[in-house]
Amino acid sequence: MENSKSIFIALVGKPNVGKSSLMNLVLGEKIAIVTQKPQTTRTSITGILTKGPTQFVFMDTPGIHTPKTKLGERMVKTSTKAIADVDLAVMLFEPYNEFNEAELALIDNIKKARIPAIAVLNKKDTIKKEADAVEQCEKIKELGAFDDVMVISARENTGVDELMAKIDSYAMEGPHYFEDDAVTNMPEKVIVAEIVREKLLLNMRDEIPHGTNVEVESFKERKDKNLIDISVVIYCERKSHKGMIIGKQGTMLKKIGSQARADIEAFLSAKVNMQCWVKVKEDWRDSNYILNDFGFKDE
Repeated sequence: MENSKSIFIALVGKPNVGKSSLMNLVLGEKIAIVTQKPQTTRTSITGILTKGPTQFVFMDTPGIHTPKTKLGERMVKTSTKAIADVDLAVMLFEPYNEFNEAELALIDNIKKARIPAIAVLNKKDTIKKEADAVEQCEKIKELGAFDDVMVISARENTGVDELMAKIDSYAMEGPHYFEDDAVTNMPEKVIVAEIVREKLLLNMRDEIPHGTNVEVESFKERKDKNLIDISVVIYCERKSHKGMIIGKQGTMLKKIGSQARADIEAFLSAKVNMQCWVKVKEDWRDSNYILNDFGFKDE
């Protein structure tokens, strides 16, 4: 039998580049929420895959961006710190966009950390001609931070097996740090809150969902039934936002709750009785006290 190996990987890049989609695809289970809106991921989400002798531990980090709030500043710090704590950085890029200031700063941090790094050109399915991919790969190579540049499509699952084989080549002999059947070390309450937040992002427009935070206040399993009682509070920044989240006669909140409950039941493999409440905490994204209370680390 082969000796066990393990590797910790940081998935980094700008918002909406496909980090969460790639991690969910590799794990075969939805751990990180995915929407078309930027800055969907706020904290590092850990995904775990054990394949043969190798255990892969992925850190899906918030997208690198120029922060406009104290929450945004903490999100960027989370991504930067993740690089210092892993064995390999995998940075995702898009085919046609120029490198922005935040990306270049992240690349500089990768160089300073002196860890192996792979660049991944995602969204191959959107590339118009092969020459465009070649040109972008050359630009990435010229940055001087990456051992290799690979082209994939997380949406169409092309090139992902080759990427995993490349990542495996960096794994080092040693113990598995989690059970072999584990897919995440995130508490169930955190995953539940993330699922509810995803439905907010998908159903609400403009800035409203970005000004929300979801907390699971209670999570109780009924011993006599395969049923879990969950109480969720959605915090928003404005009274007007609260009305929009609830909707006319509660229709929007019911829709969000119904969609979230279906995903939560699939994740927990149990029936769920969920109550959702909406409360206002004005300008919470710029309050260090509230950010600390919500568990957003300032590292």
